[in-house]
Amino acid sequence: MATEVIMPKLSPTMDEGQISRWLKKEGDRVSMGEPLAEIDTDKATMEMQALGEGVLRKILTKEGESAPLGQLIAIIGEADEDISAFEDKAQSAPPAQQDGKSPTAAKDTSMPTPAPVADVTVDGNGRQGEVAKSTTSGRLVVSPLAARMAAEAGLDLRTLSGTGPGGRIIKRDIEAALSRQGAAAQPPSESRKAEPVSPATIESASAFRDEPLSVMRKTIANRLVTSLGPVPHFFLTTEIEMDRAVEMRQSIKELDPELKISINDIIIKVAAMALLQHPQVNASFQATAVRFYEHADVGVAVAIEEGLITPVVRAADQKSLSQIAGEVRDFAQRARARKLLPEEYTGASFSISNLGMLGIDEFTAIINPPEAAILAVGAVTAKPVVRDNEIVIRQVMRVTMSCDHRIIDGATGARFLQTFKKILENPLYLVV
Repeated sequence: MATEVIMPKLSPTMDEGQISRWLKKEGDRVSMGEPLAEIDTDKATMEMQALGEGVLRKILTKEGESAPLGQLIAIIGEADEDISAFEDKAQSAPPAQQDGKSPTAAKDTSMPTPAPVADVTVDGNGRQGEVAKSTTSGRLVVSPLAARMAAEAGLDLRTLSGTGPGGRIIKRDIEAALSRQGAAAQPPSESRKAEPVSPATIESASAFRDEPLSVMRKTIANRLVTSLGPVPHFFLTTEIEMDRAVEMRQSIKELDPELKISINDIIIKVAAMALLQHPQVNASFQATAVRFYEHADVGVAVAIEEGLITPVVRAADQKSLSQIAGEVRDFAQRARARKLLPEEYTGASFSISNLGMLGIDEFTAIINPPEAAILAVGAVTAKPVVRDNEIVIRQVMRVTMSCDHRIIDGATGARFLQTFKKILENPLYLVV
């Protein structure tokens, strides 16, 4: 009997998936558990395995198209089996979305069409730049995964022809281009620089382009509107003198140059220790209860090309600085390659977002439900401060904690920051 292949739930926060690549083509024999397709979820690119035996008779959702969870995307059956009933079922279902567009969007002809404009690609440094219009649609269509691979390899997308739906450039096109080159990707410093723009007279409103939302960006948008509105935020900010923490990091580096400990690694460890002393902060709001966690599972925000992902350092309170540093580096590398497993980026009890390395002095972050708080970390900068009636220079860092007022009161949050500040300003507490 024929087997329905439906869009699986490959991550806890996934609502739909985008077919990045079919690993089998129509007519190929498929075995139970064999990789069938690569699917872009909200956070990672994951393999979907076949749940039946037979021949891949029909692919209903093409590469580059999206489908909601549970939608029929392919049919596996015997070579001579009648699958017309399954095809009729697929035709009666809502059509799959391509590139995140609504199925009805293409029918809307009431909107005026803007003047054709150059579309956008990504250079070797991850920056966007103009590209020439295609000869057919006036825009270059690239899947998120292919765009990221091209940026990392320094490929000029204008030189490629897409084999996906509607000429879309997909993963296999990038792989084919790299194999033809037979050489390492071009370094970012050699990537093509944008040409200077000649002055022009602006006579009307700017032309524009609409770029489809990636699955990750849509998930981020959906989750954030369930946070800042429904979750009653309040914010607490404090300054922390970082001289001793900086000295400790430098001492570790001198003792063991191979042991790479960052300020952020120290912050994670200190936060974990403070969380155990203030269980109300290491908690989450449930429908009928407040859930308190025995260990500090600290989420660490990592920026990737398509958005933000938060891998989790499990039981950070029980791990050494070197263990935390190793995990964070590994998570960051695999996050940028979209290779994290769902259990590695879900289920944090507290999160940290650090923009200090980007020169940001202070900011506020939005809580990731159901967590009770998130800590926004700014840059460590030299500032004049008054000590014993004298002005001295100290390395100062500003942090702001966003709190869920349903769980954390102002005094509770303030006491947590006091403990966090005390340990970070006196990092010997880490070893006592």
